[in-house]
Amino acid sequence: MFEQQWSGVRRRLAELGTRPSSDQVFGSHGHRWALEDPLSDDGLAELEAQLGVRLPEDYRNFLTRVGAGGAGPAYGVFPVRRVQGRWRWEGDGADLADPTMLARPFPEHGPDPEVLDALLAERPEEEDFDEIEDFDDAAEAWDERWGALMFAPERTAGAIVISHLGCAQREWLIISGAHRGTVWSDCRVDDTDLAPLLDDTGTPVTFARWYLDWLEKAELTAHQPRTKA
Repeated sequence: MFEQQWSGVRRRLAELGTRPSSDQVFGSHGHRWALEDPLSDDGLAELEAQLGVRLPEDYRNFLTRVGAGGAGPAYGVFPVRRVQGRWRWEGDGADLADPTMLARPFPEHGPDPEVLDALLAERPEEEDFDEIEDFDDAAEAWDERWGALMFAPERTAGAIVISHLGCAQREWLIISGAHRGTVWSDCRVDDTDLAPLLDDTGTPVTFARWYLDWLEKAELTAHQPRTKA
């Protein structure tokens, strides 16, 4: 089933890249409709052996049937590459995923909302300080506390960053635990915890759904008449 759902995707992407309106698809100037070569079966096996976990089936088949990364939602799917004998994902924020924690289950919950609210209430305000240097010091100290809480490696155990939308907003693929195979939004830069992407029925979005829905919408956009400046 997973092999069939990726049938023709490379051809569709190549055709999209030739459309005059394809540059109106958000993020396309980043990936330019290019795909990495697919992984070999041996490459995938080596990757999973290094991670200590089997990747979600639809993503596994994407890697071996479509490409190891490239054209996709937002600025594209982060490529996974073998560098100096080790596999790693590359992209803006890809290093937020701790490779030593990928086999651990993704946590059911993030930080305690009451703790978050209390810390947000303590955020320094510039008007409360007589000297800008004192405000800067207080803000830096608060940022460290916030980062330690929101960006603790344990929060994203069992997950990899697969795409970014700009402005430090990213999307993660959960590869271990109860939420395995689903894609989550990361807007922690806007003081919001990670949250699953949901379809119109409230069902969590899988990698395949995430990618193929984007492809259909991209085709619709690219087939529209070019917008005049």
